[in-house]
Amino acid sequence: MAKVAFLGLGVMGFPMAGHLVAKGHEVTVYNRNPAKAEAWVAKHGGKSAPTPREAALGQDFVMSCVGNDDDLRAVCLGPDGAFAGMDPGAIFVDHTTVSALVTRELSGIAVERGLGFVDAPVSGGQAGAENGVLSVMCGGEQSIYDQAEPVIAAYARICRLLGSSGAGQIAKMMNQICIAGLVQGLSEALAFGEKAGLDGEKVVEVISQGAAGSWQMANRHKTMLDGKFDYGFAVDWMRKDLGICLATANEIGASLPVTALVDQFYADVQRMGGGRHDTSSLIRRLK
Repeated sequence: MAKVAFLGLGVMGFPMAGHLVAKGHEVTVYNRNPAKAEAWVAKHGGKSAPTPREAALGQDFVMSCVGNDDDLRAVCLGPDGAFAGMDPGAIFVDHTTVSALVTRELSGIAVERGLGFVDAPVSGGQAGAENGVLSVMCGGEQSIYDQAEPVIAAYARICRLLGSSGAGQIAKMMNQICIAGLVQGLSEALAFGEKAGLDGEKVVEVISQGAAGSWQMANRHKTMLDGKFDYGFAVDWMRKDLGICLATANEIGASLPVTALVDQFYADVQRMGGGRHDTSSLIRRLK
């Protein structure tokens, strides 16, 4: 079993760190709001630390799941950052969804300091984190990944190395691009059926068994029909992720016309006061 620090105890990080304890790892946590770290220790045991550097001292692995590029830099760099506390040979695993640019920047700094670095964004939402069945998309060196994968397995259904540094973040962008189009299509179908006078649940029972079926349809159609949107990944975070997708597409010369359109639809939901609603709230625009 490994000695692990976990930085960031939001709706994803809190249960992910808990699964590490359940698998027998020795875990020290850090959170920007110390009260959350204290609550985690009260529930799961382990220890908390007041800074990322102190959390990272003497650890084999340091995992992070924070908010955005700036948050990730803040927990990694500077005198109180994790890199300052990590021993040579220790491995940093980042589960945050960030730009490939910051991933490659931090990976380069880590290598200069004799540290391993794996970008490992996740998909599966809060439920996936709580149930320990996340999909984990990784970038980095094979030898470093091979050491990290058994630890990541504590909360993963599937974990794969997809390429060099930044590949995990590119794969997560692909994931978000897929979700954006699927949720918009499902929203339009459900709103269309409702206006046509059909029972949405009965229709979904049939079409979900055919080519139209998807995770979004199976898990979100009922709550969408009921107008309940408190079931996972927030619109504010989705817009952050889609912004990364669109900026990256501009950098590499890719075309994302549907993604750009759905991003603006999510902006409409934000203006309607739905920034903290889950991503299925796109249907609100159509009702």
